[in-house]
Amino acid sequence: MPLTKDKIQSLLSDIENERVERTLSIDNTKKMSEAICSFANDIRGTRKPGYFLIGADDDGNLDGQTFTDEQLRSYAGLRNTGAILPPPAMMVYKESFPDGEVAVIEVQPSVDTPVRYKGVIWIRVGARKAEANTEEERILTEKGQIHSSSFDGRPCREATIDDIDIELFRNEYLPRAVSPITLAKDRRNEIQRMASLRLFDTRFNCPTYAGILLLGYDPQYFIPGAYIQYVRFAGTNRATKVLKENRFKGNLISMLKELEYFIKYSIESKRPEFVSILREESRINYPWEAIRELAMNAVMHRAYNGNNSPIKFYEYSDRIEIDNPGNLYGKVNLENFPNETDYRNPNIAEIMLNLGYVNRFGSGVNTVSTLLEENKSNPAEFLLGDYTTFKVVVQNADVIENDIDVTKKTSRSVVNATANSADNVNSGTMRNDNGTMWNDTERYDDIEKLVLEKMRYDKRISIKQLSKIFGKSKTAMFRVIDRLKSEGKIRRVGSEKTGTWEVIE
Repeated sequence: MPLTKDKIQSLLSDIENERVERTLSIDNTKKMSEAICSFANDIRGTRKPGYFLIGADDDGNLDGQTFTDEQLRSYAGLRNTGAILPPPAMMVYKESFPDGEVAVIEVQPSVDTPVRYKGVIWIRVGARKAEANTEEERILTEKGQIHSSSFDGRPCREATIDDIDIELFRNEYLPRAVSPITLAKDRRNEIQRMASLRLFDTRFNCPTYAGILLLGYDPQYFIPGAYIQYVRFAGTNRATKVLKENRFKGNLISMLKELEYFIKYSIESKRPEFVSILREESRINYPWEAIRELAMNAVMHRAYNGNNSPIKFYEYSDRIEIDNPGNLYGKVNLENFPNETDYRNPNIAEIMLNLGYVNRFGSGVNTVSTLLEENKSNPAEFLLGDYTTFKVVVQNADVIENDIDVTKKTSRSVVNATANSADNVNSGTMRNDNGTMWNDTERYDDIEKLVLEKMRYDKRISIKQLSKIFGKSKTAMFRVIDRLKSEGKIRRVGSEKTGTWEVIE
């Protein structure tokens, strides 16, 4: 829970408190991030949160500062930029006093230590912060090993250091994970360095599962399902002819390079489309960046523990399906997806961010939506009804443009969906229990009710997206929206371009 006003006042006046840092600067993200990192590491093991107070000087005096919601969101966003790894748990809020406002960044102690900011480990030394030395880093590493709860952080006790490609670690991964200045001063051996990055467990003298996946000579020997099965079919189902088949395996460094190259040069295709006598435009079936993002998310979020099924990457004549072992995890559920973020494999997430396959945490689905919309593709369809898998479907924009199902010669409209859930109607097309397709408009007579359901699920849904969902023109959809507004069922909050819908119950 956020601190009370009285507690904040107490922290402002307690200038000797080692769990508090103050600043007058409202935009010094470097100082904020270093403080967040130091509080998360909790080198003394206090198990108590740390507080970074913005708007107060070193003596606790306020300077009349005020904070907007946008500023508070930017402070909260520091945990997801990828500069602080692994991301700690934190809250951001503000409190008003006669002399001004105070923004509070509250940071919980992390169990996945050491936490780094841009490859540097920061800790609290009394009332100040400092870079961790070798002994302090060892303490944090051992603490993280003891408390590791995720599968990728556990020791792979049947493996040894001989199963790890040390040269790959030294030359490929280490320079991306640790700052050059820190490396220049580092005199530890490779095992100690890997342990600090949660790739090796010194208690059992063996790699962690994250270490095996990243650097192993043969990761699939220890985790049989840790590969991607790609199949391209001639038609719209698996009974049709197989045109191409591939298996992406090996350690993450080699596998992800191969996967990215394949998606970029083998999935996306362009054809010229006549626009006028003087101009042609390229028609793209799938924007490769969107498919890459979905494939990388599958690798990052899949369930590796006790599941020997691979990630299925199937390309049909009208769509791509990516079927990933393991459904929504932790805090994420059908109601808050994709706006909430949690990580089944925090170490693999950190690895993929260090390698550049993830730009920042928590933005994957939104990135995919933007790329598909820019390509005039239908939105991705997420089928989340089966608790054992996470499945996403992306329609071939070439087929959508022609409004033809290449096999059945009938029009289709496929959009964001939650399978087998009548209470979470998220799309124009969903699947029933036997996997066949049915359309919302066949189930409901009232399109207004469907629009309200869409707006409850996605408050930022656009008129253009609604038009695609229901197969209606924008003009017709505007009439529906105007009718809902006049009936007092919805209202627009903010501008037409960046605002949100509010459904009035």
